[in-house]
Amino acid sequence: MNVVQPPVQVITLRIVKPNLDVFYPAVTGLANPAAQHMINTVIINTVNGLIMEQGYYTSPQTQVTGWYELKTNERGILSLNIGNYAYPPKAAHGMTYIRSHTFDIHTGKEYTLSEQFKPGSDYVKVLSDMIQKQIVERDIPLLGEFKGIRPEQDYYIADKALIIYFQLYEITPYYVGFPMFPISVFSIQDMLRQNSPLDRMATND
Repeated sequence: MNVVQPPVQVITLRIVKPNLDVFYPAVTGLANPAAQHMINTVIINTVNGLIMEQGYYTSPQTQVTGWYELKTNERGILSLNIGNYAYPPKAAHGMTYIRSHTFDIHTGKEYTLSEQFKPGSDYVKVLSDMIQKQIVERDIPLLGEFKGIRPEQDYYIADKALIIYFQLYEITPYYVGFPMFPISVFSIQDMLRQNSPLDRMATND
């Protein structure tokens, strides 16, 4: 596959309601309308799911803001984060969630973490060991013993790195924020599934 491909066009849409202001992305102009529909459906479902998870519909006094970040938009791969912050009435502090998606823009397929790796590869242990090393080196405070990543741990792709991350309170105290762990694609290249998004990043072309 030719890795020199133009980035997908992304437009910003907005949901505005009392106490709610959410910006989110939508892809446009794809050669495959079905793929475009698939990607945009996943995105809007995530946006609405976060609003619901934050309790806005049951407590409309909750102040909610939303945003997104494009992390990779090249080589036929779109990887992005969708963020949502909510401050419920009388809460000690607000709560933020991040959801990430990585798509093949030609097919509309979304890739989970496990689908990036060859069947039978012990990617969970390998990545967990790499993250454990970073935790020690970066002196990251934990809520308890680090027991490794989930098989479908949250992740996104940024340039030539796999970024594994954890939600607030998942492994660290609130004040730490979102602990994120960059892992070079070249350090895990032998485990990558052929033509997966990470595999496409692992080239110097």
